[in-house]
Amino acid sequence: MNVLLIGSGGREHALAYKIKESKNLGKLFILPGNPGTKSLGQNIEDIDQSEFNAVVSFCLEKKVELVVVGPEQPLVIGLADYLRQNNILVFGPNKNAAEIEAHKTFAKWLMTKYNIPTASYAEFSSIEIDKAKEYVAKLKLPCVIKADGLAAGKGVIICNEISEANRALEEILVDKIFGQSGEKIIIEEFLQGEEASIFAVTDGANFICLPAAQDHKRIGDNDTGKNTGGMGAYSPAPIITKEILNEVEKKIISPTLNAMISEDRKFVGCLYCGLMLTSEGPRVIEFNCRFGDPETQAVLPILEGDFLQLLYSAAMGNLDKNAIKYSGGAAVCVVAASKGYPDSFTKGYEISGLENQTDGIIIFHAGTKEIQNKIITNGGRVLGVTSVIKTNDLKLAKKNVYSALEKINFKDIYFRKDIADKALRKLE
Repeated sequence: MNVLLIGSGGREHALAYKIKESKNLGKLFILPGNPGTKSLGQNIEDIDQSEFNAVVSFCLEKKVELVVVGPEQPLVIGLADYLRQNNILVFGPNKNAAEIEAHKTFAKWLMTKYNIPTASYAEFSSIEIDKAKEYVAKLKLPCVIKADGLAAGKGVIICNEISEANRALEEILVDKIFGQSGEKIIIEEFLQGEEASIFAVTDGANFICLPAAQDHKRIGDNDTGKNTGGMGAYSPAPIITKEILNEVEKKIISPTLNAMISEDRKFVGCLYCGLMLTSEGPRVIEFNCRFGDPETQAVLPILEGDFLQLLYSAAMGNLDKNAIKYSGGAAVCVVAASKGYPDSFTKGYEISGLENQTDGIIIFHAGTKEIQNKIITNGGRVLGVTSVIKTNDLKLAKKNVYSALEKINFKDIYFRKDIADKALRKLE
């Protein structure tokens, strides 16, 4: 079948890499794609993904039988709905279902109504800043303040002092550091524990969980500094045992999918569950309406089987749970970023060392651009350098990925040195 993949980041490069393996694939088109996806299919750079008519025309012209939507933005503005109205099969939720990520207030309301375990919270609008400050003054700190809307993974501020919380409220609600996304906020209790990410691929009713991963959101080693879109990930995450996974499936994923059906928002696609493993059990920190980035770069390489068949069967409403399985391997992905990210950084530096890598290293392009046969930096998160090994040996996978990073260079390259250390401490 001919497939159109929407997106241009590291996640989409990983999706293209996995879809490409399928014996069922005809042509793979990536809109717009990036220099890394160029070798896996045909990049389509002359169509804007927000021009729905142009996307539909392209699908009809190229006889596209499945569209896979990578990022959240096109889902939130209704691309999947428009494609379905034109009888084009889509892997990805409709606009109403994508609200589970688009509005944290909706996700919290849903979890509260259907008894899905999450942190206690309160919500406030931009005209309720005084009420929000009164609420914070009575809270046991630390607390977590989140912008309601999409903020590229950066709309979360952890506050240890009342002064910090008040400053965060001013910045979001008055200074509008997250724009329209901060018109409303939620203030949540701070959950103690360790984080994990689980992807549930679903046809709306049935689902299959891919191997668990752990993302590293903070910019600095040992989880210090500002929140980012994610600085690295590894999979499988040993913290998610069979027992914990069963609990997550039973108490979180299944009830959430049923709740979405009850609310007439049937969710078809990848439901990303960001979890905190607390002493009282797993709690939901956030839901996303798509595969996570950079977890996808660590999870997909340790799957065997036909990933395209999995996505196609979910989109068809008849999930094929036997399409893929865990390979028994391990992967560690480290994000090579531009110094200054997640604040201001400079683009346009040439990247060297991409070709001379050993087997078992995959370099996923995230923020890159090709100019006159040279690959240059074009974003905050530039590359997702991923080591994949056949055995579940995270120590070796970590060693290999940092050896690979030694060969890559661009001006102001920055990466964390401790990706996977949490797991290695657990395994000792």
